Amino acid sequence: MKTIARDGSKGIHEDTPDLDGDFKSLTAEEAQRLRDRKPLISPWRVIAIQVVAGLLVALAAWGLTGRQNLGWSAGYGALAVVLPAAVFARGLTGRFASLNPGTAVFGFFLWEMVKLALTMAMLIAAPRLVEALSWPAMLIGLVVTMKAAWVAVMLTPKRPKL
Repeated sequence: MKTIARDGSKGIHEDTPDLDGDFKSLTAEEAQRLRDRKPLISPWRVIAIQVVAGLLVALAAWGLTGRQNLGWSAGYGALAVVLPAAVFARGLTGRFASLNPGTAVFGFFLWEMVKLALTMAMLIAAPRLVEALSWPAMLIGLVVTMKAAWVAVMLTPKRPKL
């Protein structure tokens, strides 16, 4: 078995070319052009579109079937996506979220775990909170609301090319 040498000489990847020689720092203008080409999407915009999708799927479930419990079930499935996503977005846009790269990475993983735990807790509590819960309707609401994030990406306004 090969090991990595601590003195800086090549170890495991002896035949791999040196990638540090190909690295080129961006100038301020190049970095700005890259940012302009790929505009950021606000997490709150994504959540707003998910809320609209969740409301639409809940109303459609209720309206198409005439059964109120299906609408509540689909709405609760949408809420199980939107509420944890809002907590996640709030955590990532907080004051300490981007102090330095290490804090940003730690914050991302911390808030992702909080989001997952909250989602699981909401799904476990669903039978006690929604009367006559329909699991298929709840899952449809959950999936449609999750996939609405792609709609937010597609609806992001393009910046004009300079």
